[in-house]
Amino acid sequence: MSKKKVAIIVGGVSSEHEVSLRSAASVIRNLPADDFEPIMLGITKDGRWYQYIGTPENIENGSWINDTKNLLPAFVSPDRALHGIMRGTGDNDFEGQRIDAAFPVLHGKNGEDGTIQGLFELAGIPYVGCPVLASAVCMDKAVTNTILDHHGIRHAPWDAIMKYELGDFEARADRWESELGYPIFVKPANAGSSVGITKAPDRAALRAALDVAFEHDDKAVVEKCINGRELECAVLGNLEPVASVVGEILPEREFYDYDEKYNATAINTVTRADIPPEKQAEIQKTATEAFLLLGCRGMARVDFFMENDTGNIYLNELNTIPGFTSISMYASMLEASGIPYPELLKHLFDLAIERMSEA
Repeated sequence: MSKKKVAIIVGGVSSEHEVSLRSAASVIRNLPADDFEPIMLGITKDGRWYQYIGTPENIENGSWINDTKNLLPAFVSPDRALHGIMRGTGDNDFEGQRIDAAFPVLHGKNGEDGTIQGLFELAGIPYVGCPVLASAVCMDKAVTNTILDHHGIRHAPWDAIMKYELGDFEARADRWESELGYPIFVKPANAGSSVGITKAPDRAALRAALDVAFEHDDKAVVEKCINGRELECAVLGNLEPVASVVGEILPEREFYDYDEKYNATAINTVTRADIPPEKQAEIQKTATEAFLLLGCRGMARVDFFMENDTGNIYLNELNTIPGFTSISMYASMLEASGIPYPELLKHLFDLAIERMSEA
């Protein structure tokens, strides 16, 4: 059987560019060589597209963009007849390259918000991860929370505010202090990997936190702080998804922020959390329910809190393109559940092709 040609899309214009490079390098290294031929497509921070034919190490450390001898202009074509990419030939011309599937290892805006997924839909190319609507919904914390509210899935009490509504801040702060109490988490509605998130202990910090959030999005979400353990569950599948064992994050800081997720040398994570079996079952059930409810397919990492005082489980958020670095939890939890990293990647591509064939 011939190898499947698969495009691994890396980089991107979001604030999570660097972690995308690390995730993609890890994916490329673990992709089963007997089954797949990876084609690396890199997107620079200013949105230029290239095919890179160098090493994963240069992708990981960011030097790929300076390795000009191994760069070719290239991009995904929306033309379904091509079903692939256009790449430069070196003679100011382009040629088509058919691919079997794609994996957008792109975190944050333009990567997991439905944008690039729409391009793959136009092109008719199977792609790893959630479809357009589910990607957009899960990226927007306010929309996700609204749907979870409607279906009775417990999550932290919350509210949303648009940037243009800041003139009403004092009245909003009065209500939040009454309904949520301090500390209050402030988050950009559309950003991943804990980018732009602040834990505000008072009104002055709350106002400053909104400014930080609005650097990343025009809409912010404010949430009641749930004092409890941070738990995670990996979901894998299409219409019959399975949930992994439940893992736990033991942050050394006040909360599990971007720097600790991706830059810490020794992160305290546990792939099998020491929690009662009934709590693990509740988390796994809620994770798969939310996955299907929001239209997810392929994969998602679902994050939870277990409140210290009550033991109540709160769904925090769904991540449709979770980290795939060497310290990331999604692959680690599935490996602890009996699915090794290379097998996981093969399964994700199989799910992508299966879903597109049924569309």
